[in-house]
Amino acid sequence: MYELFENLGMWLTSGEQWSGPDGIAHRLAEHLEYSLLATLIGAAIGLPLGLLIGHTGRGAFLAINLASFGRALPTVGLVVLVFLASGLSMWPVYVALVALAVPSIVTNTYAGMRAVDGEVKDAARGQGMRAHQVLFRVELPLAFPLIMTGLRLALIQVVATATIAAYVSFGGLGRYVFDGLAQRDLVQVLGGAVLVAVVAVVLDLALAALQRALFRNRPA
Repeated sequence: MYELFENLGMWLTSGEQWSGPDGIAHRLAEHLEYSLLATLIGAAIGLPLGLLIGHTGRGAFLAINLASFGRALPTVGLVVLVFLASGLSMWPVYVALVALAVPSIVTNTYAGMRAVDGEVKDAARGQGMRAHQVLFRVELPLAFPLIMTGLRLALIQVVATATIAAYVSFGGLGRYVFDGLAQRDLVQVLGGAVLVAVVAVVLDLALAALQRALFRNRPA
């Protein structure tokens, strides 16, 4: 076991391992591209939907059940199916990752909006605020912590699942996992898994720091 971790340390710190098209730096950039773009697209879909159903209370049953259906989708199966149907392009990976990101964003945004005290909203309306002002000045700021939780959960799930890009012969850190399994190279498999875990933790901490900074700068 000690020898395995020693080899892992050498694999992670080797200069040759970080250079070239198969190096860690390049694979890391690919993984971040897949993950961040898919999460952004998921947020562009999920945030407006969650805000709408949370603000109006309409369509909640359909949206939440669709979100649950999205969670139950077999991600690898979806990637392979769309990959074969699309003529071997890259976008099936994004389809699968976005489908994974949307449910957490929708459900947490909806939950945050519904958790806002009705009396607070009534007071805002009593002061003459219109519907869109209540949404953006009252409901959204109060729901923001749960919304950020949804974004963080979505991003972690997407980062972890972005390894599937390698399953259909694309890049990312998953390349080390699948190539290592094919070559029976345990060090490479473990190295890929460690890198994915580190990326997920670092991005989650970055979003947590952003959330704290935004709340620290909010007026009392």
